[in-house]
Amino acid sequence: MIYTVTFNPAVDYVMHTGALHPGMVNRSTAEEIYFGGKGINVSLVLAELGVKSVALGFVAGFTGLAIEQGVQASGVATDFIHLSSGFSRINVKLKSSEETELNGQGPRIDQSSLSQLFDRLDRLSEGDTLLLAGSIPSSLPQDIYPQMISRVSRSGVRVIVDASGELLLRVLPHHPFLVKPNHLELGELFQTELHSADEVARYAKKVQEMGARNVLVSMAGDGAVLLTEDGNLLQCGVCSGTVVNSVGAGDSMLAGFMAGLVHGDAAYALRLGTAAGGATAFSDGLARRALIAELLQQLGEKLFDSATG
Repeated sequence: MIYTVTFNPAVDYVMHTGALHPGMVNRSTAEEIYFGGKGINVSLVLAELGVKSVALGFVAGFTGLAIEQGVQASGVATDFIHLSSGFSRINVKLKSSEETELNGQGPRIDQSSLSQLFDRLDRLSEGDTLLLAGSIPSSLPQDIYPQMISRVSRSGVRVIVDASGELLLRVLPHHPFLVKPNHLELGELFQTELHSADEVARYAKKVQEMGARNVLVSMAGDGAVLLTEDGNLLQCGVCSGTVVNSVGAGDSMLAGFMAGLVHGDAAYALRLGTAAGGATAFSDGLARRALIAELLQQLGEKLFDSATG
């Protein structure tokens, strides 16, 4: 089973407006509500592909209940911990000629609730996959990812980490199965700028030498690079389409990659991840199965039958 962790889920309230006038009353032309957070996004796209997962994390208040119900309604099993105070954050995204975001802080996670999460991790066993994605709330210790990896590695659980900066550096000595920085994050890790796939591959090798078993690097319009633990270097170009959305594209790529590993080899996983990331980038919301399948055909592959997922 795949388990995803989202420490700080959110209700994303998207408002489309005409010209935005600060200090005046502005009215929306359209509105949308999404339930998300990096781990939840991965679970939602996995569900779209017919791959089961369980969403773990913390929710609070009426917004937390809405997140839980919304995620479940999308076909994702949840095992959230309900915090006794506060409410899950609301992120307001204003889309006019420019995009403006106002993101909420989220509730405080107490030690007792964190212990409940560790209890859930203790139920994982060999063959399971644990995804850790996103930043760490200020109420949690900054070494929480290494703590969680150490907790599950004794059971043979495969750990995937989507993080950047110091957070990524902290997990590398614990040998995660896969890390997924983008090319900008990879460059920042080594205080340099990466401009080509060859440069990305060279620094992905450095990350591998620091402890990661597999390194997946997304490069926006230049495709993606995968360095496998047996030393194979795989590359994939981008799909054709019009980019209308960047939110969740990286999470979708990771979901497609994880689904691809369930149904094929690393090369297939890389192509499916690329198609899933593109499907979100070319859509107003997260990727849908039909568009993923269409884009995957551009890369010379067919989407697996969800009935076998």
